[in-house]
Amino acid sequence: MNKATYTEDVPEDRFELLERIASDDKPLKVMLVGGTDSGKTTLLTFLANGLLELGFRVAVIDSDVGQKGILPPATLSLAFPEERFKSPGDLKGVAHYFIGTTSPGQYAGEMAVGVRRLTDIAINEADVVLIDTTGFVTGPGLEMKRLKVELIKPELTLLLERTDELSHLRKVLAPYTEIIDLSVSQKAREHSRKERREVRKEKWKTYFSNGELIEVDLEKVAPTGTEMFRGRPLTSEEKDLLAALFKWLVIAGWKNERYTVVKADMESFPRHYSKSVIHTVDFEKLSNLLVGFIDGDGLCLGVGILKWINFSEMKAQVLTPLTPEELEKALELRFGRIRVLETGEELGLLRREEL
Repeated sequence: MNKATYTEDVPEDRFELLERIASDDKPLKVMLVGGTDSGKTTLLTFLANGLLELGFRVAVIDSDVGQKGILPPATLSLAFPEERFKSPGDLKGVAHYFIGTTSPGQYAGEMAVGVRRLTDIAINEADVVLIDTTGFVTGPGLEMKRLKVELIKPELTLLLERTDELSHLRKVLAPYTEIIDLSVSQKAREHSRKERREVRKEKWKTYFSNGELIEVDLEKVAPTGTEMFRGRPLTSEEKDLLAALFKWLVIAGWKNERYTVVKADMESFPRHYSKSVIHTVDFEKLSNLLVGFIDGDGLCLGVGILKWINFSEMKAQVLTPLTPEELEKALELRFGRIRVLETGEELGLLRREEL
């Protein structure tokens, strides 16, 4: 299931844009920016196919983690299409950067760095690099777009808008790139939250369809993206004291700049403590948490679903479609911020500070 499919039934200015991109000096970086359901992915698919037919080498960077085309979800992905394709979902990624969530508001830095990393790879192989982005264009989303454009400095930024809703964003981006204004096509269709969730469900289900449960040695593959495992393990006396004070089942804990405690509540009542002294992780929120397998270059080999952690033995059980050969390259197991089942159902998002 994909939101966007290839079509030549597009406004006339899209053909003019294609001619402009084809005639510009190469290599060329082109970023697509617009709000939700503004037709960015449809435009990217049209441009990529048109450029391929003209004989250009094309790279596609899919950074729309909310409505990801290229698998796996919750990552940024790079693909090099070699022939006409219907939608980015038909493409196979050759490099990925782990974000770990479908709602990247707290991950502007990672989003910008990830796009830059993939662009650096793409620009060495392609004549034109097409960069799709999220529809997140206000508030933190505006700053995210600024960071991306400032880091990447695309020669062209295609700004899709309905009226003049992106006027401030245009001013923010203008120092770093040439902006081409495009009106949203009248054929662009808005999708409900339910429809978006169903699209994501199919993507998750497809990715994990061949998943197997594996054991990850956390002494060899470093757990990252969380405050857990940092510092010295808590003593039995410290665990007993925390359990008595707050009526917690203390499953694991560490002392670094502050106490980090993996716990389950034994009773329901208000607890008062300084978060600068104690950081808590709810044990149940680790179940079915998305994790990324990261290689020595900081790129994502693929993702998995965390099923269980044995803290005393430093072993984790993870469901993943990665092969043993791919897993051999993993140096990090990076914790994400979305919980999902292999059947595609999303169980909820976590805030960055929750882990």
